[in-house]
Amino acid sequence: MMLLVSALAGLAACRDKPTEPVLIRIATGSPTAVYHAFGQSLAAILNRELPGVQASVVVTAASAQNVRLVGSGEAELGFTQADVLPPRNSKPGAVLAVARVYDDLLHLVTTAGGPVRTLADLRGRRVSVGADGSGTEITATRLLEVAQLGGDQVDQEHLGLDGSLAALRAGRIDAFFFSGGLPVRGVAELADSTAIRLIDLGEWTEPLRHGYGQVYVTRDIPRSVYGTDPVSTVANPNYLIVRADLPEPLVREVTRLLMERREELAATHPAAGRMSPRSAIATTPLPLHPGAAAWYRSAKP
Repeated sequence: MMLLVSALAGLAACRDKPTEPVLIRIATGSPTAVYHAFGQSLAAILNRELPGVQASVVVTAASAQNVRLVGSGEAELGFTQADVLPPRNSKPGAVLAVARVYDDLLHLVTTAGGPVRTLADLRGRRVSVGADGSGTEITATRLLEVAQLGGDQVDQEHLGLDGSLAALRAGRIDAFFFSGGLPVRGVAELADSTAIRLIDLGEWTEPLRHGYGQVYVTRDIPRSVYGTDPVSTVANPNYLIVRADLPEPLVREVTRLLMERREELAATHPAAGRMSPRSAIATTPLPLHPGAAAWYRSAKP
């Protein structure tokens, strides 16, 4: 801990503000999605246990924007889907990994009584493909392309989760995509008040892997999550990323707390409880930050 205090003091001195706390801004996503809940819990842990640190969350469009913010130095930590990497619009090596945290599952949500029963039924319909700068937008756009539904085949809107939920309730769209860890609170709240249907997307994992790389896998959404018929869907890993220039002792402590406080994080959202030191190091194609790698070596995952 003394090494960490010294590192934080040095970082503050480099900023010519030796009396101010070291800021850790965590780029998350929509307030009703998993990144935000996870980030809030992590920020609370860092504030409680790291002297000289002031952690806070930043609401964003999610993955792609988070990578840009961390890569440009406008955030210190952030969450991203693996299929957004390697980092876009950031200098080489500006972003490194702290951990693989859990898998994002692509949800295609519609009303239970509506006409959309398969992906092909989206043709000619109004569909939200996710906010500009989100991982959802990237995954959904790729999915539509491999399904030959790209271009003007679908009337695409670019709404975040909250906007998509409101638009589906109001009948302004026929369906929406959202990529998140189970359960997505906004989708669960929608299912509590509205009869919904999840569309099975499992058959599209292999075409996505063939077209865009091996990061995609098939995962199940069981009935117990939202009370809907069980489906299979496309999933890809989520990473906690970090600015490459953060001091190794600081990133080592962030990694330690991320792993050692898994139960506390899981109390905020179950997805956080699926981490383990053994699975966390699988961050291809993004290298681990040296501070994170040092902690995993000491933990012998």
